[in-house]
Amino acid sequence: MKKNVRKAIIAGNWKMNKTRPEAKALLEELKPMVSDVKDVEIVACVPFTNLETALAATAGTNIKIGAENCHFEKSGAFTGEISADMLAEMGVEYVVLGHSERRQYFAETDETVNKRTKAALAAGLKPIVCVGELLWERECNITEEVIARQIKLDFFNVSAEELKKCVIAYEPVWAIGTGKTATADQAEEVCAFIRATLAKLYGADVAETITIQYGGSMNAKNAAELLSKTNVDGGLIGGASLKAADFTTIITAAVNG
Repeated sequence: MKKNVRKAIIAGNWKMNKTRPEAKALLEELKPMVSDVKDVEIVACVPFTNLETALAATAGTNIKIGAENCHFEKSGAFTGEISADMLAEMGVEYVVLGHSERRQYFAETDETVNKRTKAALAAGLKPIVCVGELLWERECNITEEVIARQIKLDFFNVSAEELKKCVIAYEPVWAIGTGKTATADQAEEVCAFIRATLAKLYGADVAETITIQYGGSMNAKNAAELLSKTNVDGGLIGGASLKAADFTTIITAAVNG
């Protein structure tokens, strides 16, 4: 991590978990555990139904709230969808976009991720844009081609100034919810490649400022090693973010990283 150059961010992605009372209880447990953290941004990305509860529970604290998706249109006949403007009006700061589960189960494509990213930026949100390869793609030794393509498409027509408001999460799809984790060296290799790709597109000075998270089964046991790497600037945390003690351990690892 290079906290003197770019922001370290630990973001929890709760996925489809927690009712409103459960969300409040988890955040109330977490707040005193992380209240003294200053040089790491803490984010809880929660289901739409928990946003108002989460915003109220964390008001005045150092915990930011994010959503798990948004639509690319401002309004319209899109039953079941939520716009970026709706999130911004609530006080949401971050939004996860292009998560592999959205791509796998809900037909998200790089084109729609690009549209959502631009809509989120226009609304003043900070997108956490996910990229990553399938196990088959890694075994075929095309990880870099896959990642480069995603970066180019997901950020198509996104300016350098807009990019600075974005976070990129590298999430090897084969390591999400499987218990498998990329080694620290594998995570560093791909995060460094992402930064090199950004440097080609936007210049090295801009690339150096972009926060790149690792998002594949980071947990309390492996966080310190992963976060010790130069180009791993934080984590997008799944299951471990649902346990206050584990999430705090990861945050502490980022503070010390």
